[in-house]
Formats: sequence, structure tokens, C-alpha cells
Amino acid sequence: MTTEPVDWNFPTQMAVGPGRIAELPEFCQQQGIRAPLIVTDPGLAALPMVAAIKTACDDAGMTSSVFADVQGNPTLENVEAGVVAFHAGDHDGVVALGGGSALDAGKAIAFASGQNRPLWDFVDVEDGWMLAKSEGIAPIIAVPTTAGTGSEVGRISVITDSAQHQKRLVFHPQIQPSVVILDPELTLSLPSHLTAATGMDALSHSLEAYCTPAFHPMAEGIALRGIRLTQQYLARAVHDGNDLEARTQLLVASSMGATAFQKGLGAIHALSHPIGAMYHTHHGTTNAVCMPAVLQFNKTAIEEKLSAAANYLNIQGGFDGFCAFVDDLNASLHIPKSLTALGIADIDIDRVVAGALSDPSTGGNPVEMTPENTRKLLLACC
Repeated sequence: MTTEPVDWNFPTQMAVGPGRIAELPEFCQQQGIRAPLIVTDPGLAALPMVAAIKTACDDAGMTSSVFADVQGNPTLENVEAGVVAFHAGDHDGVVALGGGSALDAGKAIAFASGQNRPLWDFVDVEDGWMLAKSEGIAPIIAVPTTAGTGSEVGRISVITDSAQHQKRLVFHPQIQPSVVILDPELTLSLPSHLTAATGMDALSHSLEAYCTPAFHPMAEGIALRGIRLTQQYLARAVHDGNDLEARTQLLVASSMGATAFQKGLGAIHALSHPIGAMYHTHHGTTNAVCMPAVLQFNKTAIEEKLSAAANYLNIQGGFDGFCAFVDDLNASLHIPKSLTALGIADIDIDRVVAGALSDPSTGGNPVEMTPENTRKLLLACC
């Protein structure tokens, strides 16, 4: 593979390759952004990277500012504070810079900045997005600094309802960023444990999209290739954070997983969303912990399909071989073997099960989820 810059126009305008962040001012101008609000997280905001990006925008004649009041698993309060900052600075677009939390927050801020209804009116149920004023959505440029969530190509922002301890999926077709910059140099400093966690998030997206029974052959093909890229490059990036090719391929795999999951997700995410909202665990790590039990839970519906995937991935042993691959990958990345090992000592089974069954991801699971079997599944993860 070459690490030379490349450009794609699917699923949105994609600028891929080392050093592409230097083109951010040009992309802002292309999108009509003259006063970008750079939305990031507190950790990144303290790094020279963010200061350099702001300076580049200002030197290009734009008026930019940084908003970093974004926590892991961003909340409605974070979004509301961002909207206040957006209007106070007379901004006209958002540069969402960071991991999934910053990207989700940035997209939600750009969306909410031009609405006159509560954000929860636009959650991904019963076409709530049609209530939105499309003309009020500010343009968005996404710059991921982790390779996992794929939020840079997504039409959903995952925002936590702190009052209900529930993650809500805010949907609108126009919150898919207009431009995405996949610059692997921005991911080189990501610690190995976060590289592992975010990479497993990308794998969970492609895996669940591949397994869900909905008919979407294009997404299914993208999902299978996303699994392959993660198989090939995740361990490489974890063990050598400066491997530019591995970092590039993982960014691509992340975007592929999120492109594919418009086909659907399943029980991994249905469990992970309420667990993350209630216990503030890392989303990717939680997905990885739940993955082995969910594969067994869905075995009757996905055995043939994962056997075919195993053949493509050169994994021996069909379905069982694929499950062994996941177990071995988790072990090599030092992923905890259970939710208890993840640090959840006394999980509220009833609340997590209720949250899982109300999560939109539940509908895509290959095996119907009921209160009884979901409870057994959660206990298997503990």
C-alpha cells in the first residue's frame, strides 16, 4: 500500500493520507466556512496539534475558536454549551476534531445550532429527523484522531441523556460531515490501549453490520473488507504506534465500519450503549468484552455466514475458528475478559437489560432479543 495522498467521494468527500490536515483551511473555504468552531476534547485541546490547527485557520483569514467542554460519552449539556459558544463566536461551521466523543459532539452542535426544538425530538425513532430545519444545520468537517467510531462518516450523533443514564442516537442525513480528513499522522501519539479499544470498536461495527440479516449487499461487502483490514493491521498499530501504513489502514477500516452499519447493528451495541451510559466505560472496550458472548448468542443465525467470512479471512475452523480469532485478538490486546474485569463490580441487570431492549441496535440483531435471553446474554458477559 502507498501512503501517498488519495481522494475519494464515497461516502462523502474524503481526503486520505499523511499531512492532509494542512489542507483544512482550503476545505473550510470550499464549504463556505469563514468562522469555524473547532470542537475537541480537553485532552487534545492542551496539545500543540490543536493550537497549530487554529493558527492555520486564523492565518488563512478565518476567525476560529476552540470549544473543548466535551466529556467522554458526550452529554446533552456538552452540546448545549457548544451551541452557546457557536452563537457567541458568530461561527458558521464546525471542525470536529478528535475521537468519537468530539466528533459526535461537534456534529450535534452543528445540527442543534439552527434548531428551535429540544435535541431529543430528533432521536432515531419514528422519523423524528423530519422535524428538523435542514437549512439550520451548519457545515461540518470531521478530523478523526482515533480509528474506531467512524463517526466522521456517520449520520448519527450518540449523545448521553444524563438524567436517564441512557445514550440517545440523534439522526439526520445532513449531519454526515461534508469533508473528512483521514490523516494518520494525527493518530501516531494515540496510546496502545486506546488504539486497541478504538480498533475493536471498528471491528464491532463491521462485524455486526455483516451479521445483521437486513438486505444491503453493498454495506455487507464493505463490512467484510473492514473486518479484513482490522484483522491485518490492528495488532501492528498496537505494537508499533509509528507504523504509518497500519494507522492509515485502521482509519479506513473505521470509516468503512461506520459506512456499513447503516445496514444495522445488534446485541453488542445494544448492551454497550446502556453499560457505557451507566458506568462510563470506554465504548470500544465494552464492545470487545461483549463480542465473544454475543457471537455465541447469535450462533444459530450466523454460523454459516461467519464460516464464509472465516474462509475469506484465511481462518481455519469456520464459525468456531472465527470465535477463536476474536478471543485471541482480545487476549493479545489485553482486553478484559468480562464486565467484572472491566471494573463493573455490581451491575444493575434489570436496568441494563431494559436499556438494551429499548436501544435501536436491538432490532438488527440476528436473533430476536427478549427480556429472558438478553438477561442470560448479559450474565454471560459478566
